[in-house]
Amino acid sequence: MISLHRTCFLNNTGISWSSSPFSFKLKKLPPASVKVTALGPNRERNGSVLIENNNNNTLKEIREDGSSVADVDCTTTVAGGDRDVYYDDAANDDQIVTPWAISVASGYSLLRDPHHNKGLAFTEKERDAHYLRGLLPPTVIPQELQVKKMMRSIRRYQVPLQKYMAMMDLQETNERLFYKLLIDNVEELLPVVYTPTVGEACQKYGSIFRRPQGLYISLKEKGRIHEVLRNWPQKNIQVIVVTDGERILGLGDLGCQGMGIPIGKLSLYTALGGVRPSACLPVTIDVGTNNEQLLNDEFYIGLRQRRATGQEYAKLMQEFMTAVKQNYGEKVLIQFEDFANHNAFDLLAKYGATHLVFNDDIQGTASVVVAGLVAALKVVGGTLADHRFLFLGAGEAGTGIAELIALEISKQTNMPLEEARKKISLVDSKGLIVKSRFDSLQHFKKPWAHDHEPIKKLVDAVKGIKPTVLIGTSGVGRTFTKEVIEAMAASNDKPIIFSLSNPTSQSECTAEDAYTWSQGRAIFASGSPFDPVEYENRVFVPGQANNAYIFPGFGLGLIMSGAIRVHDDMLLAASEALAAQVTQENFDRGLIYPPFKNIRKISAHIAANVAAKAYELGLATRQPQPKDLVKYAESCMYSPAYRSYR
Repeated sequence: MISLHRTCFLNNTGISWSSSPFSFKLKKLPPASVKVTALGPNRERNGSVLIENNNNNTLKEIREDGSSVADVDCTTTVAGGDRDVYYDDAANDDQIVTPWAISVASGYSLLRDPHHNKGLAFTEKERDAHYLRGLLPPTVIPQELQVKKMMRSIRRYQVPLQKYMAMMDLQETNERLFYKLLIDNVEELLPVVYTPTVGEACQKYGSIFRRPQGLYISLKEKGRIHEVLRNWPQKNIQVIVVTDGERILGLGDLGCQGMGIPIGKLSLYTALGGVRPSACLPVTIDVGTNNEQLLNDEFYIGLRQRRATGQEYAKLMQEFMTAVKQNYGEKVLIQFEDFANHNAFDLLAKYGATHLVFNDDIQGTASVVVAGLVAALKVVGGTLADHRFLFLGAGEAGTGIAELIALEISKQTNMPLEEARKKISLVDSKGLIVKSRFDSLQHFKKPWAHDHEPIKKLVDAVKGIKPTVLIGTSGVGRTFTKEVIEAMAASNDKPIIFSLSNPTSQSECTAEDAYTWSQGRAIFASGSPFDPVEYENRVFVPGQANNAYIFPGFGLGLIMSGAIRVHDDMLLAASEALAAQVTQENFDRGLIYPPFKNIRKISAHIAANVAAKAYELGLATRQPQPKDLVKYAESCMYSPAYRSYR
């Protein structure tokens, strides 16, 4: 819709405005907040006005002749409700909403509004009511046929990036069809809209950039971030995914082109977790880039300067975090995404006590891995405390996973956290993290410095420590060599091997490597998807330890409970809920994660567990607590089905 900047005034006798190419006289209305939407092209003969009377929560369309065209019942839910003539999703009941607004939409502009466009699915009645006659071919087709047509079109592309661009184009032209397509074909399209394809999209973002998506906040906006946030058209934001682009997946510093990550993550918040699209805000903080290739790229879309650091960086982030809270309130979830280690831990520590913040690289990855380990124990036996863990990679993901494993061991056994940590060893680029390196270690690595002789090579660490679980978060491809996996298989009947680095090219090993070199005995999961592997007449289906299992349901749980802070116990609650969704049939196929085709059901259970923990910890503000949290979560989920326009 196109906002009108005209002199408008509202009183108890009606509505009028000046400087308009057409005028309206409305009958007397009861004293109430009124929402006005002028429909039709900017011409007198097509003019109509929509009145929202907040006294009875209905909308009425009034044509020029004074006749009433439609009465629309408007109700709201936590994650998606309806309050305007096009049934756009409304804010939470306790959020402040603008009492009235004026905008103009013709049939032509309606077809170009991705939030409300239905393409050929507009009915005959809708085409008459919304001035679409002649603007569409005469046929009317259902959404299901549109999905079939779009999937056939996407499958014709051989290059994953072409599929990604086709999906982004669809999101920008028909939002509900985009989400319907993604939900109905999630296993096929998840690798297209997110990892691994999104990594290539970010690398080439400047070249494929067509229309702006999300909000770009750069050093140029310093001192004006509050104003910049107000430029975003949606006001009732519940989830923000923000990146500074310094560590995009395993691809390094991509600067402003990292915007593909927040956009992709929030698409999954909606498709997998049911958070309404209008409540999601992707943000990129552009402080420059140290990537020389991008700085010299004529198509680069970001600031052409070296990265700001120190106080300049900290002050910009402080201004952003303060402005977010001022604009959207205490309960907006801010998800930090793909920040470099030196900033990720500091930001989480600094704002964890004052904002509702979540770092998917540290906390989301940890939660999904713990879920996989809990499920794997049903195959290999024992408890977490019975196992020995070795990590390759000691950054955000590695230390985050290690800490959550230690917390779960401590919780299960009442073991002091310091003792639980001793069951976990980490290898970084300099070798095994040990006490003799303590003074030179970054602060987040120090808890993992144990008494042990220095070891340089991973294979020697495997042979010396004899772990039962090997987890890769290094971001370096093919580092789980044949020698490493054979060493794991030599000391374990069923070695657990998680190769978590993204995208696929950075994975520590392939599924085929893990199964072949362990003689088919490995329990394997990866960060990016791999095809099933046939080994000695058996078919192994590799699990995918994808954060998309966790963060959409986790976010929904925070939203529906009105949580004001994130607690580690919520992460463990999410892990337990995910592990509980793995069936015996899944185990029989070698899976330790449930199929993605059931992701909305999985997300509802995760949301319910997270919300229950928020209530238990006294961090929930939405009262009273629903009796059946799973059903409540399902009722809150956004539906991509087309709405009927009257």
